[in-house]
Amino acid sequence: MVTGNANKAAEVAAFFQGSVEITHVSLDLPEYRSDDVGEIARGKAQYAYSQLKTPLIVDDTGFFIDALNGFPGPYAAYVLHSIGNTGILKLMEGIPDRTARFTTAIAFADERRVHVFKGTIDGHVTYTPRGMGGFGYDPIFDVGGRTLAEISLGEKSRISHRARALTAFHDWFVHEYRGRVTDANG
Repeated sequence: MVTGNANKAAEVAAFFQGSVEITHVSLDLPEYRSDDVGEIARGKAQYAYSQLKTPLIVDDTGFFIDALNGFPGPYAAYVLHSIGNTGILKLMEGIPDRTARFTTAIAFADERRVHVFKGTIDGHVTYTPRGMGGFGYDPIFDVGGRTLAEISLGEKSRISHRARALTAFHDWFVHEYRGRVTDANG
């Protein structure tokens, strides 16, 4: 797992719960620009593979708020760093439509290709931060009456946008990729 965010690597490790060994590699990746988190993840994966020359996964996540025309979208990390959750809540003052979603794209790269897998979770922006867990926008993103910061890492690793993208990756990897590698080797 190539990421500069140790929290993301911990979520990925929790998702696989020891069934797959996850090694966290911190590598400075270029900041690709696109409205599509899948294209950003693809670019990161291609770059990371060119540097490390080993099969790997990267991710990119966007936070899309309907009332703000999808802002901050794929620029979620920059906006979080710039104005934080307080700034998002300030932008949302007086806005009754609080619907939002997270979308994560997981990109797997090896010597032949890059495959991208997406997962989305719908919820809404709270009026105040809640919860002590999680990271990023988790304290202001409510799913089913609880913020992502109010649930355990284990539960989050089963229901989140990242978990949905990882499930798609896992299913492809186990059923498609490993089978092809095994067939090619023998």
